[in-house]
Amino acid sequence: MCRNIKTLFNFEPPATDDEINASALQFVRKLSGFNKPSQANEAAFDRAVEEVTAAAHRLLTSLHTHAPARDRATEAEKAKERSRLRFG
Repeated sequence: MCRNIKTLFNFEPPATDDEINASALQFVRKLSGFNKPSQANEAAFDRAVEEVTAAAHRLLTSLHTHAPARDRATEAEKAKERSRLRFG
């Protein structure tokens, strides 16, 4: 899985439209193998990003949990610590 795609569910504040779109863009880039598609593939690429963004919105709004919402700052600190331990 692409390391740039972050978990977006169960955060306070909720994921923004920009975060969801960025996640969709990374997903489509990974699937297609294109960082920037050619002109011939641009329409299909852009359409895929729009469709994945819409699907991600539907998914995030339909999910439910009883777990408390996670804090973005706390999760970022945990990620930095994991990186520090892994890479020194």
